[in-house]
Amino acid sequence: MADYAAQTDYDPATAASMFDAAGWQKSFASEPNGGNCVEVNLGADRVGVRDTKLRDSPVFVFGRQEWQAFLVAVKAGQFDLPG
Repeated sequence: MADYAAQTDYDPATAASMFDAAGWQKSFASEPNGGNCVEVNLGADRVGVRDTKLRDSPVFVFGRQEWQAFLVAVKAGQFDLPG
């Protein structure tokens, strides 16, 4: 696994300010009342993820390449629970 330099300016509690407020999107499969979902914000050079249920949810920030690697792994079933 690669080591990454620490981002001293990153704070999950205030990271939402790094993204356009109108850019947050929930899955189309989300329940009408919000359900147990996350929201994703596809910024220009980073991706933000937060919990839809928590009004002041911390935002986790990923680089575009990290996000793409995550999506590939999800589609390949690497995070599926055992049947």
